[in-house]
Amino acid sequence: MLLSKFCKKIKVEDFEAAALPHLDDVYRAARRLTRNRAEAEDLVQDVYLQAWQSFHRFEPGTNCRAWLFQILFYKLHHHRRKWFRLVRESESALENLAYEPPPPEHIRDVEILSALEKLLPVYRETILLIDVEEFSYRETGFILKVPVGTVMSRLSRGRKLLRTALVEVADSYGIKNVREKVGHG
Repeated sequence: MLLSKFCKKIKVEDFEAAALPHLDDVYRAARRLTRNRAEAEDLVQDVYLQAWQSFHRFEPGTNCRAWLFQILFYKLHHHRRKWFRLVRESESALENLAYEPPPPEHIRDVEILSALEKLLPVYRETILLIDVEEFSYRETGFILKVPVGTVMSRLSRGRKLLRTALVEVADSYGIKNVREKVGHG
């Protein structure tokens, strides 16, 4: 009995040492992906519960952050499949009620984030993992469970779509020759 408590304590300490330093990164990514604080918090709880339950399969010395992100994306895709219809219906209702503000006088991160959010999830996720979270192509492939070539293709296409979406923003600020560069980039 005492030995099993000691072994469990070591496991808890090992888990905390490996996984907890990445809690903020996982939450930040979940927040960006769900666009909802409460959903992100629930998702992160699910991720860490799954990580705890699966920690016996984690190989010490490997990238725990990538492992946690792999769980995050698994949970996110499971959540999306489960609630796809409900979210789609509510987004449709919101789009009909959306207000279009006049062009701003100063460029804001909100415009860039808005363009990013309009991308299909496969492109947004790839850009988020590589350009924001700074994972390598290989790590991103591991997290998303796709080949490295698919990661590279999605990143290229996603960046091009993002540049195209930002042309209007650039035009509104008087940035010239953007449309020509997007066509060649």
